[in-house]
Amino acid sequence: MTTGDVHLFGIRHHGPGCARSLARALEELRPDCVLIEGPPEADSLLALAGAEGMEPPVALLLYAPEQPRHAVFYPFAEFSPEWQALRYAARNGVPARFMDLPQTHALALAKEHETVDPIPSDAVVDLEESVEESVEESVEESEDLPDLRHDPLDWLGRAAGYGGGEEWWEHTVEQRQDGADLFAAIAEALTAARAETPPPADAFEARREVLREAAMRGTIRAAQKEGRERIAVVCGAWHVPALARLPGAGADRELLKGLPKLKVEATWIPWTYDRLAAASGYGAGVESPAWYEHLWRSGGRAAPTAWFARVARLLRAADLDCSSAHLIECVRLADMLAALRERPAPGLNELLEAAGTVLTTGEDAPLRLIQRELLVGHRLGTVADGAPTVPLQRDLDQRRKTLRLKVSAARETLRLDLRAENDLARSQFLHRLRLLRVPWGEVTEARGGKGTFWETWTLQWQPEFALAVLEAAPYGNTVAEAAAALAQRTALEARDLPALTELVDQLLLADLPAALAVAMRELENRAALTGDIPQLMAAIPPLARVSRYGDVRQTDAAQVLHVLDGLAIRVCIGLAAACQALDDEAAAAMAGHIGALHAALKWVDRPERLADWTTVLGRLADADGVHARVRGLAARLLLDERRADAADRMSRALSRAVPPEAAAAWLEGFLGGGGMLLAHDEALFQLLDQWVVGLSADHFIQVLPLVRRTFSTFPPPERRRIGERVRRDAERPAATPTAAAPAADWDLDRAERLIPTLSLILGVETD
Repeated sequence: MTTGDVHLFGIRHHGPGCARSLARALEELRPDCVLIEGPPEADSLLALAGAEGMEPPVALLLYAPEQPRHAVFYPFAEFSPEWQALRYAARNGVPARFMDLPQTHALALAKEHETVDPIPSDAVVDLEESVEESVEESVEESEDLPDLRHDPLDWLGRAAGYGGGEEWWEHTVEQRQDGADLFAAIAEALTAARAETPPPADAFEARREVLREAAMRGTIRAAQKEGRERIAVVCGAWHVPALARLPGAGADRELLKGLPKLKVEATWIPWTYDRLAAASGYGAGVESPAWYEHLWRSGGRAAPTAWFARVARLLRAADLDCSSAHLIECVRLADMLAALRERPAPGLNELLEAAGTVLTTGEDAPLRLIQRELLVGHRLGTVADGAPTVPLQRDLDQRRKTLRLKVSAARETLRLDLRAENDLARSQFLHRLRLLRVPWGEVTEARGGKGTFWETWTLQWQPEFALAVLEAAPYGNTVAEAAAALAQRTALEARDLPALTELVDQLLLADLPAALAVAMRELENRAALTGDIPQLMAAIPPLARVSRYGDVRQTDAAQVLHVLDGLAIRVCIGLAAACQALDDEAAAAMAGHIGALHAALKWVDRPERLADWTTVLGRLADADGVHARVRGLAARLLLDERRADAADRMSRALSRAVPPEAAAAWLEGFLGGGGMLLAHDEALFQLLDQWVVGLSADHFIQVLPLVRRTFSTFPPPERRRIGERVRRDAERPAATPTAAAPAADWDLDRAERLIPTLSLILGVETD
C-alpha cells in the first residue's frame, strides 16, 4: 500500500510467504529508508543483522538492567519478513531503523499498571507481542464463531470457505507463488476487518495500542523530514490502516508527552525454533517453525516429494519402516486430498493426514516424532561476536569454548569421567551454572564403582538462560565469582536445614571452597538451634552424599563428616520421642525420613553412628506408642541388616489381638522395601498367609486397600513370584487326617511334670 513517499508492507510475523513477497517488493522499490516495527532502543544493533556469524533464529532482548526479568524478546527467523528487511538494508547500505513505542516507556507503563510478571524460568513470554492483535497471534481455534477482535483473520478464513484463519492464511499467502498486489490485498482486507472491530475492552490495552501507533507515525514523519523519498514501512498487517494516513503531528506528540520511563538496554541473543513455536507460550509465534523453514527454502511450494523424503529419512533413522512405495502413495494421497478440498496444492494438513494414513498407520508415536523434528525442529541460532553483552556472559562463553561444550537446542547426553581433568572441570562448570540458576544441564545418572567416578548429564540450552545470566551479572564478572557470591547470599537467606545441606552438596560439586565455608558455618549454627527431628533427618542424606566426593573430586569432606556426626547423634537421641502419637500422614512422612536416613548412614564409613542407629531401630520396632507403619519399617531395616529375626515381630504384629488396620499399617511399613522377602522366607510367608486367611469378611474388606497399596509398590517380577508362590500352595494337596505327623522334639521329663496339674484342672484321673 503506497501513500505518497511512504510504502506500507503489512506482514504477518514469521510468515515465509510474506517474507518472500517483501524481498521481491524491496528489490523492485529500491527504498532509501526502511522502517521496521520494533524497539527503537535497538537501532544501534541493526548493523549486526548482516554481520558474519549472525545466524537466525536470533532475538533482540530488551531488559531493565536493575530488574532483568522485566524484559521483552523480539525473535527473528530466516523466514521472518522483518529479518529479510534487515538483511536487505544491510546488504544494500540502506538506512534502517525500528519504529514502535520505545520500551523505555512500554516497560514502565506495564510495570506501573502491574501487568508485567517476572518471566518464569520454564517459559518465555513476549510482553511486547503478547498483546498484539490476532493477526499476529496463533490462537487455539474454537468450535464457536470467533470473536472479531480476538481473531479477525478467522472471519476472513471462514468466509473464504476454510476452517479458520490459520489455514486460509497459509494457502493464500504463505504458499503463494505470485507476490504481485499481495500487500495491497492484505491492507484492504485488514482495513475492512479493523473497521468492524470494536476497541479493546481493557482500557490499558486500548491506550497502549494508541500509543504504539502514534509512535510509529512519529518515526515515519521523522524519515520524511530527512528528505527520504521512498520509505518502506514493514509492520504487522493490523497496523497498516492506522499508518495509511498521517494526521497532524501535534495530536500524536500530545499522546506521547509525559510517559513514565525505565532504563532499558538491548542485545542480541540466540533463539530456538522450540521457543518460536506457538506452543512455547510466545504470543506471536508460529505453530510449525521447521515447516515454515521448508516453505521458505522450497520457494513457497509445499514440495510434497521433498518433504516426504525428509519424513522417510527421519522414520528410517528411528528404525521405523518406510519404503519408496510408501512415499509415492503419500504424495498421491496428499494431492488427492488437496483436489477434493479445492486447494491449489497440498498444505500441511494434507501432508500430515497422508503421512498418518500411509506411513504411521494412525499410530501416535511416529506422528509425534514428525511433529517434534520436522514441524517444530531444534534449530538454535548464533549471534555475531560484536553483540553487546555483560562480562559474566563473556566469561561463560569463553569457559564453554575452553571446555569444548557445544550449545544445542536439542537434548543431548554428555557422560563425564570425573577422573579426567577436563571432564572434572566440565562437571564443576555445569554445577556452577546451576548455582547461577542457569540449568543448562541436568544430572541424570551417576555410575561406576560406588557411583562417584561417572556423571551423565542431559544438556539443552534455552534462550531464557540469557535473562538468568543478566540477573546474576551483579554478583561477579566470572562464572566462579558470581556463583560463589550468589551461593553465599543463598546460604545466609536459607530458611531450613535441608536447603542448606543441598547447597553444601552443590558447592562441593562446583568446587567453591570460600562459599562452602560460609554455608557450613550457617549449617552448624542453624543445626544447633533447631529441635525439629524430621528437619535434622532430612539434612543428613545430602551430607552423606557429599562425604563420598573426596577421592574423585579432590575435596576435603572432613568438615562435612563432623557436622553429619553431630546431626546423627541428635537424631538418635530424639527420634523415639518424635515418633510418638503420629497420625497416618505424619507416619508416612516419618517413614520416608527413616528410610532415607538409614540409606545415608550406610553410605558413610561411620560404624559407631550405624551402631547407634541400629539400637534406635530396635527401640522403634518394639515401642508400643509408635505408629504401626514406623514399627514395621524399623523391623524390616533390622532384618535387612541381619540384626534381628523378623518372624517373632511379625507374629506379634499380625496376631488376632491387633486391630486389622494396625496390622495392615505394620505390613505396609515392613514390606515397603520390596516383596522378594515373602517369596524366599517360608516363615514370614506363612505368617502373612495365616493372617489374611484369619480375617473376617468385614475386616478383609477394610484392610484390602492398604494391603493392595503395599503390594502395588512391588515391581512386576516380584508380584509375579509371590503370585506363583500362592498358586503353588493352593494347588498342593491337603494333608489327610491319617497322615502321620512329623515327630516332634519333645522334652518328655518336663512334660510329665505338668500332668498332675493339668489333671487337677481338667478333673480327670491319671495312672
